[in-house]
Amino acid sequence: MNVKQYLDSTYLKTAAQAGLSEEENNSVVKKEIAEAIEEGFKLIMIRPDQVALAKQMILKANSPLLIGTVIDFPEGKSNIETKIKEANEAIENGADDLDFVCNYEAFKNGDIALVKEEILIGTQIGLASNKTVKWIIEVAALSEKEIIQLSALIKNVVISNFKEEEYASVFVKSSTGFFKTENDLPNGATVPAIIMMLENASPLSVKAAGGIRSFDDAVEMIELGVKRIGTSAAKAIANGENTTNQY
Repeated sequence: MNVKQYLDSTYLKTAAQAGLSEEENNSVVKKEIAEAIEEGFKLIMIRPDQVALAKQMILKANSPLLIGTVIDFPEGKSNIETKIKEANEAIENGADDLDFVCNYEAFKNGDIALVKEEILIGTQIGLASNKTVKWIIEVAALSEKEIIQLSALIKNVVISNFKEEEYASVFVKSSTGFFKTENDLPNGATVPAIIMMLENASPLSVKAAGGIRSFDDAVEMIELGVKRIGTSAAKAIANGENTTNQY
């Protein structure tokens, strides 16, 4: 098993979140991109303002590394127009994968029409440009019933509006890695949550993100059936090391 081809090496901290200057944070981003190129990971997942830099570095290295970025991150509460604007800018800058944060609060509050509309429009934008689209549902903010319902809702929007050959380009993703839980409960992918997503999002694929901290964790997720894994410790995981990274 080539675990590296499942790994989306991830760095999504702003300079303020990392406790760094902008210049220092940019240096970290460059290092992460270079490492992902060197290690042969599937993708580098970075913030939208770093996509153009990644594209430049990847082209210079003649690397197959893909670029992913996040849309309406990390809360997903913005209006659809904001999501559209961010997605189009990411596409223009060279992103391959668009990881939208689903408006899970609207879903929890019963505004199903809004959630369906943003899933439809966001997916249309991505697929029209031959991009991969992922919808982050933030499992730590949801009950088991809500994980099942939201995974199924995304699936139903996709199968009702897109061609079967396009399903492989749409994922349901577990977490942002930035959700604050009470009592230090897991804020990302757990085995029960991933199983519920796999069972209810199929035929769409699932990306496990948040809380995967070892090679064994990654293998367990792959054996469950996930197609992609988001982690800020991709190199350590690929090398069989454990890590304390939260994402």
